[in-house]
Amino acid sequence: MKNEPPMQELKCADNEEGPSPQEKSRPVWHSKAEFFLSCLGYAVGLGNIWRFPYLCFENGGGAFLIPYGLALAVAGMPTFFLDLAFGQYSSLGAISVWRCVPLMRGLGYGQIFISFLVGTFYNVIIMYCFYFFFASFTTALPWVGCGHEWNTAFCSELASDCLEAGGVMTLDNTCVALANLTDDELDSLNITQDGNSSFDLSEYTDPFRLERKFPSEEYWKRAVLQESASMNETGGLIWQLLLCLFLTWLVVVLCISKGIKTTGKVVYFTALFPYVCLFALLIRGVTLPGFQKGISFFFNPKWETLKRPKVWLDGTSQIFFSLGAGTSGVLTLGSYNKFHNNCFIDGTTIAFLNSASSIFGGVVIFSILGFMAEKQGLEVRDVVSQGFGLAFIAYPEAVSKMPVAPVWSVLFFFMLITVGLDSQFVIIERSLTALTDEFPLCRHHRQLTTGAVCLSLCLIGMLCVTNAGPYWLALFNGYGPSYSYILFSLCETLALSYLYGIRRLINDIRAMIGDKWVDIPTFLWFPVCWCLITPGVLSVALVGGWVFRNDPEYNGPFPPWAMAIGWSFTFFAFIGIPLVWIKDLVMNKGTLYQRWHAMITPLESWGPAKEVDRQHAWNVHLEHGTSMGGTLPLPNYAQDLDGEIESETKF
Repeated sequence: MKNEPPMQELKCADNEEGPSPQEKSRPVWHSKAEFFLSCLGYAVGLGNIWRFPYLCFENGGGAFLIPYGLALAVAGMPTFFLDLAFGQYSSLGAISVWRCVPLMRGLGYGQIFISFLVGTFYNVIIMYCFYFFFASFTTALPWVGCGHEWNTAFCSELASDCLEAGGVMTLDNTCVALANLTDDELDSLNITQDGNSSFDLSEYTDPFRLERKFPSEEYWKRAVLQESASMNETGGLIWQLLLCLFLTWLVVVLCISKGIKTTGKVVYFTALFPYVCLFALLIRGVTLPGFQKGISFFFNPKWETLKRPKVWLDGTSQIFFSLGAGTSGVLTLGSYNKFHNNCFIDGTTIAFLNSASSIFGGVVIFSILGFMAEKQGLEVRDVVSQGFGLAFIAYPEAVSKMPVAPVWSVLFFFMLITVGLDSQFVIIERSLTALTDEFPLCRHHRQLTTGAVCLSLCLIGMLCVTNAGPYWLALFNGYGPSYSYILFSLCETLALSYLYGIRRLINDIRAMIGDKWVDIPTFLWFPVCWCLITPGVLSVALVGGWVFRNDPEYNGPFPPWAMAIGWSFTFFAFIGIPLVWIKDLVMNKGTLYQRWHAMITPLESWGPAKEVDRQHAWNVHLEHGTSMGGTLPLPNYAQDLDGEIESETKF
């Protein structure tokens, strides 16, 4: 690899431009704790509370921890650490960071598009949590009982109340006292009567048991969502949800308007309080009858499930869904670090704590579901549902059975709010950081940019507070992130390992954390993963995800026009990559090889933001036989990136 000119020929001290705008304006974390808690809060999101427990149940219980753990070791942790180191070294956001490989700038635009999409529907979920939180401030929870206006004749408690009153539900779904049933009706319901007029109900089953709905499900579907019969029936705005949506976005704007100066303080509460709530719920859960059944069901391994490819695919997708690797979120948080922060320890520790939090949350949830199954005389598998159903049907139903139910309901949904908010802060912040790094005008009007972005996403989110809202939410969730996180990570890993260069990448990290950490045997695992193992695993996951994919549905298949919108999400997420290639090939001068070489050559401005760190990185690269990629002295960061590319890459 071509070495840089000798250090003595470069006069950094004579740089007449002075500190760059990047050095002057870009803040850093006030303390290590703020950064660590922000990363932990971002990684530990709502998916840890409802998605991971369900996937464990669906994919073999304790056996699922094997593919999950392997995916963490060979894909999740390496990409998480790579994101963190990449951002910390450059102090740049998702778009500008690709000054190291201009060819990949389109990846940054795709990540920002997905961030806007995810931020839109993620705040809708937090909105639902706010709704349930406020609804819990009552002496009797509104989803208890079947006597409300939103309940139907198929509310499950009608059947249980009928039995307690000495009657049964007949074939016309009415409650009739046993003594008033005719012999033919008794026979049709498998009820026998002995000589002393007592009735044997051991063979009786409710004829409408399959149509029965928990009161919490009817509350969710008919009172909260007020969902229409199909996506084609938009209906009107639900004002209660609309107010909660406005409140949710207001909280987000207030907390991120000044960047890490405000979010760094808020995360002390939002990142730690969920653990206090989970611990309190665990203590309460293990004192309830039937909790052993739930925890046993959660951990009981079904080894035969490991033969199914879907189990391994779910393990990999959950790691990326949970950690947020490949989304530029971790990269953004790392970009506000001090240059010599030990990102190696931070990255591995946070990735491990994220998985431990998922398991801890699963124990808490299944202890409560075990109690719910015991209370209703059902198997645990009969009270477990997926995604939103688990969060807003099973959990409220379980909490309603607990003593002092409103108190536990308030605590539970406030926990979900805090878990969701600290993830949402980073989802929006990673987009804002990319915009302010790339466009100086946005950087000079940070609060105005924040307000404009959040207002735009709030207006789009209003689709989800109509009667067709659940359909839109399912569409966003199904087609939006899906496997884009994995594809983003694959592109990033390949670009940095082979286009930027693995030796150069290692020496970038060496410049930050020193020889002491880079030369230990444990560190060697990560370059091996970046070059070989991780790209292989991610490629298999992508192919497998496509082969075994199921089109998202909600109350049946989506209409064709909705599926077209869904596929457009995926199209716009990745179209930026080839568009950047085409633009650079057309705009650059020289032969095809010269144009390609310009597209994979770091720009002069690439490297650490501060002159002292840049000088240090230069020395480290020179000592170990690689090139830093950028130049000394530091060019003006305020220069427009596109103009910089055109001027630096012409032959």
